[in-house]
Amino acid sequence: MTSLRTIADINHKIRQGSVNVLTVEALKARVAEVGVPQTAQEVDVVTTGTFEPMESSGAILNLGHTDPPIKIRQCWIDGVLAYSGFGAVDLYLGASQPAETGISDNDGEDARERGGGHVIEDLIAGKALPLRALGQSTDCYPRSAMNTLITRESINQFYLFNPRNLYQNFLVGVNGGDRLLNTYLGPLQPQLGNAVYSNPGALSPLLNDPKLRLVGVGTKIFLGGGIGYVTWEGTQHFPLQKRLANNTPIGPAATLALIGDAKQMNSEWVRGCHFKNYGPSLMLGVGVPLPVLDESVIQACAVSDQELVAPVIDFSIPRRVRPTFGLVSYAQLKSGSLTIERKRVRTAPLASLHLSRQVAIELKQWIESGEFTLTEPVAEIPCDRTFLPQDSRGSQMNLT
Repeated sequence: MTSLRTIADINHKIRQGSVNVLTVEALKARVAEVGVPQTAQEVDVVTTGTFEPMESSGAILNLGHTDPPIKIRQCWIDGVLAYSGFGAVDLYLGASQPAETGISDNDGEDARERGGGHVIEDLIAGKALPLRALGQSTDCYPRSAMNTLITRESINQFYLFNPRNLYQNFLVGVNGGDRLLNTYLGPLQPQLGNAVYSNPGALSPLLNDPKLRLVGVGTKIFLGGGIGYVTWEGTQHFPLQKRLANNTPIGPAATLALIGDAKQMNSEWVRGCHFKNYGPSLMLGVGVPLPVLDESVIQACAVSDQELVAPVIDFSIPRRVRPTFGLVSYAQLKSGSLTIERKRVRTAPLASLHLSRQVAIELKQWIESGEFTLTEPVAEIPCDRTFLPQDSRGSQMNLT
């Protein structure tokens, strides 16, 4: 398709203050009003956003060396275990790591619902948190223990490095069994008492770029209220998922790995959360700008909730492959109910649709003010990855 503009053209307009940016919802309305060709001529950038739990997230921290030096081999930040198996004072704090009782200064009822996501949020908010470390004494690193307080300003590096964010699509969870199930989608009531969906549908960044044509390694994004970048495909990246005629997947598909400086983020967009009897996670705001290079970008972004579907999965069957009640449109999900086996089932989003819209609005404002320019990807996200299961092979191996 004939190119209308390049990323360099768009950045020039951003610097001049003449760029035309629409949120993805406003873009869909404009297409309905004047059609794809005219909208493509008018609009330079479309902003998308989501605010939802992303448990495969975490933070890299470098504490700085002590005197005498310590080689950390166990470490807790406000009672949450951080991984310390690399550089002497380098740590990785996982968002879904739960707090340990007897370690945190916040022991008690609240500690049981606290995890790495809450610690990341508190550090981003500027709070001072207790850190306890045990070291491996060596000639280079003689110190064996340390207790201190850290803030985001008192450490060298503090950045989010998230192995899996931005599912291109996901599933709808229901419970056809006889007891309440506590899941990563929240509580699922027995006897099809409710249905929970996690993707924001037509607002979702990657459902508006179904072939990952505009997003690649090096793409600059809104991440947690600061600037971030796409670093690689995400874990469980499955672009070969079955797709509709509009190229959107019918279930979990592509994912992205993201990175960004947490010292520049805002705790409004990075919030620890907890799922009862499942564990902690992290609510994260992510916004992706889509440059309008040609009409096909607008055509893809014009997709509506009626044209997007997700599978309804029964979590009462404890297997990797669970039974499905078929596909449902996001328009139906957002209506507040759907029908399963002639029964009306209430629906609710796990993502905040309001805050997803706000992410897209804020990113739009950044671009219009000249604070945010676009980047050319330096490599494409692979679109040929298969999805491999992991099965027990003990019976097939000589373990002696």
